[in-house]
Amino acid sequence: MTWPDESHIPTDEPGLRRALAQGAADIVVSPAPYTAIVRDGRGLRRRRTAVRTALAVTMVVLPALTLALLPGRHPAPPPGRAPAAGGAAPKDSRVVMPTGPAADLKKDRDTKAGPIMVTTLAGRKSGVSGQVWVWLPPQYDDPKYAKFGFPVLTLFGGGRGDGYNTWADNQLPIQEIDAQLVQEQKAHPFIMIMPVQNLTGDEHRSLDCSDIPGQPKMGTWLSQDVPDFVRANFRTLKGRDSWGLMGAASGADCSAKLALQHPDIYEAAVPIDGYFTSVSTLWTGHQAEQDANSPDKLISTSKADVKMLATASGGSAYEVKLVKGWVAKAAAPTEVDYYEQPGGEHRITDFEKLIPMSLEWLTKNLTGPESDS
Repeated sequence: MTWPDESHIPTDEPGLRRALAQGAADIVVSPAPYTAIVRDGRGLRRRRTAVRTALAVTMVVLPALTLALLPGRHPAPPPGRAPAAGGAAPKDSRVVMPTGPAADLKKDRDTKAGPIMVTTLAGRKSGVSGQVWVWLPPQYDDPKYAKFGFPVLTLFGGGRGDGYNTWADNQLPIQEIDAQLVQEQKAHPFIMIMPVQNLTGDEHRSLDCSDIPGQPKMGTWLSQDVPDFVRANFRTLKGRDSWGLMGAASGADCSAKLALQHPDIYEAAVPIDGYFTSVSTLWTGHQAEQDANSPDKLISTSKADVKMLATASGGSAYEVKLVKGWVAKAAAPTEVDYYEQPGGEHRITDFEKLIPMSLEWLTKNLTGPESDS
């Protein structure tokens, strides 16, 4: 006996008993359509796609089903999962809606791809307070994407990184480039998060995106408080496969270090022209802690299942040797791709040239916007 859709399935106990008594060998159900994300000339859109799912109920299990229909003999839900309303099978959700409390975000500046906002984040877990800049892709506020969660890309700048982030100012137009690549169907529309990295302008007192003993817990602020801030305020996706990192120069060290230390949070990272070593004097007397936070040490000792793209400026033989040497230390399950920019130099204008390639690589290694419907 076959029912073409759920509306014809007996839902009352007598009806089911009659069906069993008639010797029904199989029941075929066509569930409601689901929403898939497809690409067309306008970018991502939703398409209603009907999918047929067959549920075979053989005569071998009919006695068990009959027992289940008797009073007091209802099967228990799977361990750790509550019964869904109406008896329907529970559905795993990918979209993580904002949990709050909402941050006080103010506009910092406008770009051709929308405003960059800024707030001061007082970290509950670290006790650190610092500025965080945010850019939301145009799709985020598009009504068509109202139920979509978005991938998150955290960006670390070079230099001191105190009170500013080079990805948030007009030196590195990554927001405009991403918006253009989305139109060309070459990149995801990323939520971009740009935190400070230091609380002082003295590079010799850099916090190295770490919890240095006796110093502000910048490592905890960046790896715990900042992601918590993102989840509290924006629609994201469950799982690490939609979370990435990227940074240039000293920011490259941060992106590599955090990816290797927190593979439970991040799936992929792009360290651009990294140094992978520290010049901070704050580590003096804390060699063991420094080694535990050194990208140069972590790359050969970490068992993090993450993917990275490490770049080097081809115009600098020293940098090429340094980055290649770092890449060579990577061991499975860590994977590191290498790119050498022909004639490139360690400067902002050459970092900008690497943005399209970096966003395309991240797009191939991270999931894009998704909805649950």
